[in-house]
Amino acid sequence: MDLAQLGRLLLLLGGGMVLLGGLFLLFSRIPVLRQFGNLPGDIRIESDNFTCFAPIVSMILISVVLTIVLNIIVRLLD
Repeated sequence: MDLAQLGRLLLLLGGGMVLLGGLFLLFSRIPVLRQFGNLPGDIRIESDNFTCFAPIVSMILISVVLTIVLNIIVRLLD
């Protein structure tokens, strides 16, 4: 890989990160989406100087939604 290709790759990755950050900022303003991480089944252990957070149910829910959306997209493209 020469430097020109590496430069293009870095620009694409940077642009993708900017778009992803913008989506996160946009989604943070939607009240329903603020519940992720606070659902029943998400584990949060806190002590004086230690915090452990495992959003198990939130990740399962996101996985199911993404699976359904991607399956619909694949079926529409075929």
